[in-house]
Amino acid sequence: MPQIEYKVGDHVVYPHHGAGKVMKREVRERFGAKREYLTIKILHNDMTVMVPSENAGKAGLRRVIGEEAVVRVLSVLRDDVSQMPKNWNRRFKHNRDKIKTGDVFELAEVVRNLAIREADKGLSTGEKQMYTRAKKILASELMYALEMEEEGAEEHLDSLIEEAHSQRNGAAMAAK
Repeated sequence: MPQIEYKVGDHVVYPHHGAGKVMKREVRERFGAKREYLTIKILHNDMTVMVPSENAGKAGLRRVIGEEAVVRVLSVLRDDVSQMPKNWNRRFKHNRDKIKTGDVFELAEVVRNLAIREADKGLSTGEKQMYTRAKKILASELMYALEMEEEGAEEHLDSLIEEAHSQRNGAAMAAK
């Protein structure tokens, strides 16, 4: 994996936490070794994470998606539900593994599948928490990608999910 150079002010995504901004780059001594660290402020939960620069790629750090990827994310949200395990325990692990990849399209797929499942059958408590977290992470990235305010990004994502759901239901009704 090629080493990506991040600058202060870059908008990045840290898979488990969402989108944030590189606040500083600094060399620190830890355990007798000097390393450069990136300090990233995760926007949606006021958290700060420090990532060793040379491990940023391994940790899944990446730049916020561009316009073309936003279009693809929106089409993933509009797609039909993909195959998921029926057993909620396996489904939970399946979705958690997809979120862990840090891939925005996998994340959008999890958000879409959980949204559809919630509308059709409801979600377990664990899945509800996962859905809320996955939506926050996705909204935080869309916020930067679409240059929106935080609240605006979450509302925008909710309306996209709602719109996609009604389109799917409309198509299902038309098919009957």
